[in-house]
Amino acid sequence: MPTTTPQIDLLIVDDDKYIQQDLQLFFSQRGFNTLVVGTAQEALSAVKNQVFSVAIVDMQLPDLSGLELMTQLNSLESECEVIMLTGVGTIESAVEAMKIGAIDYLTKPVRLKELEAVVLKAHSSYLLKRQNRQLQGALKRQQPETGLIIGDSAAMKRVLQLVERVARTDKTILIQGESGTGKEVIANAIHAASKVSDQPFIAVNCAALPDQLIESELFGHEKGAFTGATTAKQGLFEIADGGTLFIDEIGELAITLQAKLLRVLEDGSFRRVGSTKLRRANARILAATNRDLSVEVEAGRFREDLFYRINVLTISLPPLSEREDDISLLIAKFAGPEWTCEPGLLKKLKNFPWPGNIRQLKNAVERAKILSDNHVLELRNFPDDIIHYQETSSHSASSDAVELGVLTRQHIEQIYQLNHHNKTMTARALGVSRRTLYRLLEKYEICDENN
Repeated sequence: MPTTTPQIDLLIVDDDKYIQQDLQLFFSQRGFNTLVVGTAQEALSAVKNQVFSVAIVDMQLPDLSGLELMTQLNSLESECEVIMLTGVGTIESAVEAMKIGAIDYLTKPVRLKELEAVVLKAHSSYLLKRQNRQLQGALKRQQPETGLIIGDSAAMKRVLQLVERVARTDKTILIQGESGTGKEVIANAIHAASKVSDQPFIAVNCAALPDQLIESELFGHEKGAFTGATTAKQGLFEIADGGTLFIDEIGELAITLQAKLLRVLEDGSFRRVGSTKLRRANARILAATNRDLSVEVEAGRFREDLFYRINVLTISLPPLSEREDDISLLIAKFAGPEWTCEPGLLKKLKNFPWPGNIRQLKNAVERAKILSDNHVLELRNFPDDIIHYQETSSHSASSDAVELGVLTRQHIEQIYQLNHHNKTMTARALGVSRRTLYRLLEKYEICDENN
């Protein structure tokens, strides 16, 4: 009866037809994905187009020796573990094979059960090395502590209920919300409550990278793939394999890259930039956007098939302006237990529209702490746009008839004018990115004075 084995991609390099047939039949019956070739050049071509975890290589091949083939595999930065076979074994050749990187050295004729045990050991070594590469990549991209989800409002209670439900699945989740509403915090919470919580959580912000670098960041690149690529680099799909990959601001992804992302989501396959080798990864995808992707689809800026692929389950985060009951909790978190607020400050902050949402609130509290002479948060130490915010419209007799969008537009326009239409300074004052500011100016039809 065939034994149960893990999924192993095995390359067999031997020009003996009988050995080829015997090994092909034996390992295929045991569930190995087996490819058999007879020359070193065929082996090199196969490795360039597929990732193998283990290779069984004969010492004597028609075109190159097994040692020469191993040297070329090393130059290609092949990740597979090599088991060397020879009909005429010597101590010198065994030592040389081990020096080059072979994991084991066996002489013919070899017992198939013994060879299978060595292959399984080699595969375990391959997995261990791959996990080490993943951990190294994850450590380099370690995200700062984002904290627990904070909120006691009805809106956030609904979000928390959804987080508990979706965390139990391995489905792709779409997190929607304005910039600064805490989409990454929600993604972290989903990962922490999932069955892969002990695996890497990797985040990438598509809005923070130029289009030409996003492909390399997601899928990796080979040495020499482009100017400056002095070494090969793992992509985030490889680093997050077995864990969670959080793709923030997915709506910013160029249409050309959306097709490549769709393929990974469908079958887990991708290629590094500058490589023809097909790789596979199995990462749970969490995506986030501050755009209405259905509108983007209609406008032709987002692929419809990708939208339906990531929109299996959706969590919509409310803006901070709809979470008035949570503002005092957030301030307490950002300030710390030793800080208090001066009288009237909380009311002022609760009435502020917060177009930059939680991120803007956090930055404002940090500023007030730096400028304080004691452990009291005072209005005078907050940014000017908060100090001088006019509340008359929101507290007039007709306040119920005033739409939130009108108030937000008034606030953005006021800050834009105070900063003399300098977009960088305005974005900083609002606690949003320049790209988000451009969308807000376009959304609310706010123009420069000379336009």
